Amino acid sequence: MKTLWTNARLATMAAVGTPEFVDNGALVTDGPLLQWADSAAGLPADLARNCAATIDLGGALVTPGLIDCHTHLVYGGSRAREFELRLQGASYADIAQAGGGIRSTVAATRAASEAQLLEQAGARLGHLLRDGVTTVEIKSGYGLTLQDEARMLRVARRLGQTYAVEVRTTYLGAHALPPEYAGQPDDYIDAVCAWLPQLHAQGLVDAVDAFCETVGFTHSQVERVFQSAQALGLPVKLHAEQLSNQHGSALAARFGALSCDHLEYLDQAGVAALAASGTVAVLLPGAYYFLKETHQPPVAELRAAGVPIALSTDHNPGTSPILSIQLMLNMACVLFGLTPWEALRGITANAARALGLGATHGVLAKGMRADFVVWDATEPSELAYAIGRSACRRVVYGGVERTA
Repeated sequence: MKTLWTNARLATMAAVGTPEFVDNGALVTDGPLLQWADSAAGLPADLARNCAATIDLGGALVTPGLIDCHTHLVYGGSRAREFELRLQGASYADIAQAGGGIRSTVAATRAASEAQLLEQAGARLGHLLRDGVTTVEIKSGYGLTLQDEARMLRVARRLGQTYAVEVRTTYLGAHALPPEYAGQPDDYIDAVCAWLPQLHAQGLVDAVDAFCETVGFTHSQVERVFQSAQALGLPVKLHAEQLSNQHGSALAARFGALSCDHLEYLDQAGVAALAASGTVAVLLPGAYYFLKETHQPPVAELRAAGVPIALSTDHNPGTSPILSIQLMLNMACVLFGLTPWEALRGITANAARALGLGATHGVLAKGMRADFVVWDATEPSELAYAIGRSACRRVVYGGVERTA
């Protein structure tokens, strides 16, 4: 049904840089794409006349649908005990070396049934949907066998089929070394590379990621994973420079990565590499906060170099059990010094670019996806200011208002 949405304050996110709004804006939806997203004064009369319904939005702020571009939503178990250990002074590396961290979630995920994983992930996803998320990326990486990685990716695909949200799947086999490969990281990377074509053939993989870190995998091991992805025509992403500077960002840039994520220890050479490749810097303030990190990502340098900055919840059981994308707006402003407009762009237009969806998502414009959020607000600062209260009034996904 063709619908006219009027009396909106549109934050289209179409322009880079200075905040721009379209007051007295209008949207026309007809199917999954926008037919109009601009001033009501310029709306062609025949387009308005052919709309079956008109909805007055009362001057509310309207933004593109929110995009959570880095999550680990599918997993089993909990790591609340590790939270206590960190409060007592244990570091992320200490916990990982003692057999906790990612490996504990691997054990719980392997023990869970596919139905259990779907139910638990669906409940988590529900929180994001109520926050205005219309597109979400979900990584594997807690199975670390062919069968269990496939189960995680199947669950992610089923979430996209079950709920009114677009799901992009990322294969993160190179997330941690599983116990059965203890002391054999190169053999495990061989396995990760061998599994990828099989998972891709099943239609389960949209992108490939890896964890380049002292507690993850080396530069050369990640390069082998990226070469395997490249051979299949799959884009890559990278967990880089989170706990130390392993120069993973330069490697990712060399492969034209969609994004590099975390980046607390990114140096100027890494910034230059991202700028040259057009790779998006995905900042994850939830993990920064939860780990009580003090080394900030180089936001000023990224901004000066013109590197697109995106934000995400990084929802995962160990280092960012956060299920509010709106909270990331606040954290990015308070912890990293982003402006509310930059933060909003980080969960719309730039987040779309981080998933390779910049041509279709994250911007309100004719021909783009008809995914948008109507807010109990008129300014982005109101969204970043609020903590513990969702300002989301209504969500339209693919031209259809989401009811739950």
